[in-house]
Amino acid sequence: MSETSGPQALPRALAIDRTAFAYRYDLPLILIVAALLSIGLVMVASTSTSIAARAYGDPLAYFWRQSAHVAVAVAALVLAVRIPVRFWERTGSALMLGAVVLLVLVLVPGIGREVNGSTRWIGIGGLNMQPSELAKLCFVIYLAADVVRREEKIRLARFGVLKPLAVLAVVSVLLYCEPDHGAIFVLSATVFAMLFLAGVPMAQYAVLAGAAAVALVAAALLGKGYVIQRLTSFIDPFADPYGSGFQLTQSLIAIGRGSWLGVGLGEGVQKLFYLPEAHTDFLFAVLAEEFGLIGTLTIVGLYMFIVLRSLSIGRHAEAAGSWFAAYAAYGIGLLLGLHAFVNIGVNIGLLPTKGLTLPLMSYGGSNLVASAASIGILLRIDHERRTARYGAAP
Repeated sequence: MSETSGPQALPRALAIDRTAFAYRYDLPLILIVAALLSIGLVMVASTSTSIAARAYGDPLAYFWRQSAHVAVAVAALVLAVRIPVRFWERTGSALMLGAVVLLVLVLVPGIGREVNGSTRWIGIGGLNMQPSELAKLCFVIYLAADVVRREEKIRLARFGVLKPLAVLAVVSVLLYCEPDHGAIFVLSATVFAMLFLAGVPMAQYAVLAGAAAVALVAAALLGKGYVIQRLTSFIDPFADPYGSGFQLTQSLIAIGRGSWLGVGLGEGVQKLFYLPEAHTDFLFAVLAEEFGLIGTLTIVGLYMFIVLRSLSIGRHAEAAGSWFAAYAAYGIGLLLGLHAFVNIGVNIGLLPTKGLTLPLMSYGGSNLVASAASIGILLRIDHERRTARYGAAP
């Protein structure tokens, strides 16, 4: 009997079909992202029932909205997977210019919308778009393309990185005017990490990094009064537990109540009008209260997996000579990792309040869609490497 016929043929064919998707796409990364989206959706429902009932008369109002956000985010991920990597490399400068235009529009009266004292959103119908989330991803793509295009100048010329740093300065000034200090910190840290990986001479790198650090400190000290207030409340939140330290003290109480295994899903009490922004900036604290240390370590592990996977994808792209893909993968991994690190750091009292959400989990559409698109680009980078390796059509 032939090897391609008989009782052995069907199982063999099914095995090939089952592994085809795994050959073409990073299935573990997809599953981790799906887990974060699902857990985030559950936690948005858990954290927002009280505020949604009071504001809209429907305890699940924010859950339904977040479900729509997740649907759009998944669509953005799928679309990004379908776009060739060379498109992002060719359009990096145009994307960055478009992002800067949006950041300028945010500051135009009548276009930008103010929420909680910050003008970070552009109203589109009944929806709010936060351009800073798009700008961070666009800058990573732009910088990856610029590093490849000007590799010799960046590595050999004296201060050959001044061009991307000038763009970073413009973006940072626009973000400072909103204000969005968290975005400035995350974007600046990502950019300098990418420049380090690009091989900027250490002497120049140290001078530029030191100048950037001084600029950030000066901006905080010379800026609006609430920046200093946040810093002092971060140092000792219990000095004014019902005033400037209220958010952090309530967050620490929530985390403390969680202990090892948590009080159970839906059983947390800090979200009941005690902890402000429980479904956005402080979702992690409620998760810690309801799922305990085990739950928080699980979430941290999922984010670590994404970062390490991004670096692995970048390393494989670099080994294949795809330098833009490598730098883009490194940048995306660093951007998502720093974003999650800052949010978790704020929740546990490690960092001052920044106003950053938890990627792929917190309520809100802008960061969710931008993060999902970032994952889509990562998957596309890895997909092109896999299809080239196995000789399959993309």
